[in-house]
Amino acid sequence: MNMKQITNKFFIVLMSVVLISAITGTSMAQEEATTQETTQEKNWEDSAELSYVQTGGNTDILTFSGNNLVKYKFSENWKGSWKVGLLYGKTDGVKNAERYNSDLRMDYNVSDVLYYYAKGGWLKDEFAGIRRRLYLGPGAGYNLLTGDRNFLSVEAGLNYAKEKYTDNTDENFMEGRFQGKYEYVFNKKTKFDQDIEYLHNFKDSGKFRINTLTGLTTRLTDMFSLKVSYEMNFQNEPNPDTLKKTDTTFSVALVVNF
Repeated sequence: MNMKQITNKFFIVLMSVVLISAITGTSMAQEEATTQETTQEKNWEDSAELSYVQTGGNTDILTFSGNNLVKYKFSENWKGSWKVGLLYGKTDGVKNAERYNSDLRMDYNVSDVLYYYAKGGWLKDEFAGIRRRLYLGPGAGYNLLTGDRNFLSVEAGLNYAKEKYTDNTDENFMEGRFQGKYEYVFNKKTKFDQDIEYLHNFKDSGKFRINTLTGLTTRLTDMFSLKVSYEMNFQNEPNPDTLKKTDTTFSVALVVNF
């Protein structure tokens, strides 16, 4: 498959998703109006992020990334979420980025500030040395700030992880998970959010990881938003050890809200 075919393929995917989102959103709005349920709380929400860059000339660059987050509220206390993501890139016909991930999560609210969760996921990022990562574990969280503008929560938990690396080695281990989430709402249209996650390998403490995600989102319409984000993934002792410790991703994405 040549560069032009790949470019056309991703462009078609991008336009199809945006078109489907617009049609779905319009249909949902009409249905809510006719059933007079606009004041009723919706049990589910879906947010899709799409970013596409393609250049030609002296340097051919193709980058496509997407994330989709589905949330569902089963009851006053129970809620679930499913997040999937991908990143793909080529420069001068040579692939230099390819990452896929999927995360499932279930939360139980004990009170307005305390909650428990169970989380599991899968990751493939061969350019970071990870051919396959599977993890599953429980944890607890606490909402420290729940104001009109400031929101801050902290989480702590355990994961059982199984990893297979690109050098054909593999490892099973227990890890501790610590995360902080902060959100500041400037106004009804714009918000800032910051996530920091620390993963501690109990089998080998030198193999800890730090993941951060910084984002600024501005709502354009009721359905579409623009998001600028910066993601950093740090592995203190990557496997194989010839890899760089830090991977970063800067993106400007169109967000479609259902």
